[in-house]
Amino acid sequence: MVEHRSPKPGVAGSIPVTPATLRQIGPRSGPQKGFERSTMAKVNPAQFIRQVRQEVSKVSWPSRKETGVGTLMVFIMVFLAAAFFFLVDLGLSWGVQWILGLGG
Repeated sequence: MVEHRSPKPGVAGSIPVTPATLRQIGPRSGPQKGFERSTMAKVNPAQFIRQVRQEVSKVSWPSRKETGVGTLMVFIMVFLAAAFFFLVDLGLSWGVQWILGLGG
């Protein structure tokens, strides 16, 4: 089994208040015979906001430098893809015109 490590020490991961699990019940038809899905506990809006803030604090956010490098890489790849498709389109256009005799 693969071991997963959190980037923040002491953070093991997210644990929902009540995870949705399958529990066994009496005879039943359908794709999951004899099982039904239990629902998660409902919480009030304030409790929900507290849980969201707690989970967001566990997130390992990228640094400013990592964000800038990632953005630059995206722009470079978009430029390369645009140039590639421009050249392919230009070549196909030239080829079709040559085959049909319209380009001469």
